[in-house]
Amino acid sequence: MNVDDADVPAIAARWIGEGHRIALGTVVQTWGSAPRQAGSQIAVRDDGAFVGSVSGGCVEGAVIEEARAAMNDNSIRLLEFGVADEKAWSVGLACGGHIQIFVEPLAGAKGAAALAAVNDARRTGRTIVRAVDLSTGEERLVDPATDSLPLGLAAAQAVRTDQSLRTEIDGRPWFLGVFAPPLDLAIIGAVHVAQPLAKMATIIGYSVRVIDPRTSFATAERFPGIALSHEWPEEALARSPLGARSALIVLAHDPKLDDPALAAALASPAFYIGALGSKRTHAARLARLKARGFDDGTLAHIHGPVGLAIGAKSPAEIAVSILAQMTERLRTRP
Repeated sequence: MNVDDADVPAIAARWIGEGHRIALGTVVQTWGSAPRQAGSQIAVRDDGAFVGSVSGGCVEGAVIEEARAAMNDNSIRLLEFGVADEKAWSVGLACGGHIQIFVEPLAGAKGAAALAAVNDARRTGRTIVRAVDLSTGEERLVDPATDSLPLGLAAAQAVRTDQSLRTEIDGRPWFLGVFAPPLDLAIIGAVHVAQPLAKMATIIGYSVRVIDPRTSFATAERFPGIALSHEWPEEALARSPLGARSALIVLAHDPKLDDPALAAALASPAFYIGALGSKRTHAARLARLKARGFDDGTLAHIHGPVGLAIGAKSPAEIAVSILAQMTERLRTRP
């Protein structure tokens, strides 16, 4: 079964509810060019069925064997795999990468409880961090917005960078698994660039919405499977505000659409704001927004002209440049 990492806890919980024992394997640390990032998971069922992935090759087989052994003796395992360059591709660890994988057996009411909060948070659009002591298997659920203890502060940092991580706190090795709702991308203007941008953003995990009151532009035929809004941007963004996991891109080239959307984004915690157009167009746009009361420091949050300067020409290439810049901002922001 090909599933997203975010689906693994939900499927694991369903299996436990059906009476199965399961073991959860989680990548907790990587070195070199490991193919899966920290937080990637695999759930293994007592009959050998599994979902998810922790590597790109034969490591999966070894992890599944260890997971079944963990279910049998009800004990945790901390596994480490590393290979020499000449053998790298055979196990999916290119260029001599190493990965460390934590395996924990889960079953019955205790196992279900361990996953319930994670799945509930995802359903309700909240972010939660599942902290696990890698030496004992002790688990804690951390609300990064309210927990001010050392574990909570570390969890908040993991959430800010959108990356699960391993850390030492008071001499104990903890893994902080970040479980967050999907990233949100609001595209203003159902123009030609928006079509490949919406499709590509969906592939890499964004929940995409295209906002354009022009009903002949924002059609299901042009944007299959994408959420469409025919409201004016200020109305749509008031109804579903931008959050800390949101990005907004304005593509309409129409101040009636672009300017209110940018004003809403500048007043929000959105991590990325981008605007299509030439340097001259962008300068005029900034002047209009300054007249609305935004200062230079605030306006500097707008990436315009949008996208990395890679010489993009076609709509698809422009979409690639935009997503690359969004990813850079998401992964490298302080």
